[in-house]
Amino acid sequence: MPLVAHTDLPTFQRLREEGEEILAADRACQQDIREMHIGLLNMMPDAALEATERQFFRLVGACNQIAQFHVHPFTIEGLKRSPEAQAHIDKHYESFDKIKLDGLDALIISGANVTHPHLQEEDFWHPLTEVFSWAKENVTSVLCSCLATHAVIQYCYGIERTRLPAKRWGVYPHKLTERTHPLVAEINTRFDVPHSRFNEIFQSDMESCGLKVLASSKEAGAHLAVSPDGFRIVFFQGHPEYDDISLLKEYKREVFRFYNGEANEYPPFPENYFNASVQEIFSDYEVQVRLAKQTDQTLNYFPENRVLEHIDNTWRDTAKAVFNNWLGKVYQITNQDRRLPFMDGIDPNNPLGF
Repeated sequence: MPLVAHTDLPTFQRLREEGEEILAADRACQQDIREMHIGLLNMMPDAALEATERQFFRLVGACNQIAQFHVHPFTIEGLKRSPEAQAHIDKHYESFDKIKLDGLDALIISGANVTHPHLQEEDFWHPLTEVFSWAKENVTSVLCSCLATHAVIQYCYGIERTRLPAKRWGVYPHKLTERTHPLVAEINTRFDVPHSRFNEIFQSDMESCGLKVLASSKEAGAHLAVSPDGFRIVFFQGHPEYDDISLLKEYKREVFRFYNGEANEYPPFPENYFNASVQEIFSDYEVQVRLAKQTDQTLNYFPENRVLEHIDNTWRDTAKAVFNNWLGKVYQITNQDRRLPFMDGIDPNNPLGF
């Protein structure tokens, strides 16, 4: 069912232009249909702030539950913002205090960029743990993405992530390791997921603290896992929310970081993402970049438009299915009062009977 444009967040208009069904608030009020309220704690850096909104909004809006979805973006202290990004947040985001007052049915926590070797040293660590501590007691289910997965596992289970020898970057094949869990019902047993990270929590570490790993990759490690109760916390180590061009945009940023002297090494291609034609185009462009940097010449435009037809999305259908299963279970568990999220007789620590 559709997303409801309950604010003037620009993401709603952008999604309308892409063909998504977005209900106006006055029209939504006239329909006799259950509302669901999902929080989005957006911790992504400025360049990806609004794109992350759209990516998660799309996945929520694609769910076919009989409900109207109100998504409430908010953020936390400890994240450096440009004046433009802060103005967007001030105008369109809600405060955590308001989120706590109004209540949520479910919560999504995005990834974030880090600047310290240990997460507990980050300025956002304490504000993030405050959000999670509240959500653990007041929200039916929390879905964590990438960095949020690492942070919550460390906070809850004391397991710190491990630095990888090289960046895990690309699109990787995955396989279900558990086929009967409700979150993976009716999805492909093999599917792709994008990853972009320097650190990992290994499957063995997840399983040692009782997490259930539902999908993993020989190349990229564990991707989808759930807390020991089976549902209260959902962990993504990859980025199933990514657009087809998200890794392309990231590759472009890395190329320009090299050109501007912010990175010493020219970026490798994201694995399993560019076909031979795209690799040839970007190999030629690398020669231009290196020459322009050496001679202090103006760099030619990044050849993005030449490669778009070759970029495929091989993960979105599976991502939609997992989100549909997740919010479907939240819908079944929660009642009409979001401040009392568990139905009578439901054990909040074991809502699915695991």
